[in-house]
Amino acid sequence: MDEPVSQSPKEPLASPCVILDKPQLAENIGAVARVMANFGLSDLRLVNPRDGWPQSRAWASASGADWPLDNARVFERLEDAVADLHRLYATTARPRETHLPVITPREGAAQLNAAAGEGLKTGLLFGGERAGLETADIALCQAIITIPIDPKFRSLNLAQAVAINAYEWRQLIADRPPAAFHGEGEPADQAAVIGFYEHLESELSQSGFFHPPEKIPSMVRNLRVIFARSRLSLQEVRTLRGVVTALTHGRGRVLAKLAAEKAARDAAARAAATEAAAPSEPDDSTKPPA
Repeated sequence: MDEPVSQSPKEPLASPCVILDKPQLAENIGAVARVMANFGLSDLRLVNPRDGWPQSRAWASASGADWPLDNARVFERLEDAVADLHRLYATTARPRETHLPVITPREGAAQLNAAAGEGLKTGLLFGGERAGLETADIALCQAIITIPIDPKFRSLNLAQAVAINAYEWRQLIADRPPAAFHGEGEPADQAAVIGFYEHLESELSQSGFFHPPEKIPSMVRNLRVIFARSRLSLQEVRTLRGVVTALTHGRGRVLAKLAAEKAARDAAARAAATEAAAPSEPDDSTKPPA
């Protein structure tokens, strides 16, 4: 399989154009424009749209992804729509009388990526909603892309098919979430991490967690490995130390409260015992008259 080509930010890789052959519904064309915009594709070409072009319903379905529609080009013949392309891949789920390579969207994206890296213009060809692509249309292509869907139900919406192929393309040029989603923060240095380890281990030792004594080294090692795998940030270390502090201080307050309650009970018990042991004064009403 061809390896993805890495481009510098100053020279973005030219994305494939999307050719819709004899599309029927304007709503589907708009939905295609929307997923193209989602994954960074913009060159939309229409061959003999059934209801003519432009159609306002397409813009309504695009939900604001107007630029592929605004710049869409319309052709009467498929040959004219693909004349400037060096690599053209057909997308179909139906077997045809051709002897072209049949590949998945992921393989197709990798091959088109490599071709674009060589400066070649590339395209993805999709058939109309009713009948798909004809054999003569596929004969203009260099490969067939087939989405590996469940054979029990092969029907796939036009925009869905475009989205799957566009996604695979996008994966090759942007295979990580945007920076706003990363949020790792400043990584903690070893001094901060070891300080947390020692803080945690000290409190666990005071609470009696490390038992029996002969297992202390392995227990400490296992605890450290758990946190080492997390690759803690400096903020995460601070948060964890705060958690340990809160737990230990909270435990101290609970113990102090229990001790105070026990002391109060003991004091009450002592007072009751003292009162019971004291001799009682005689009752003057029981004395005989003088």
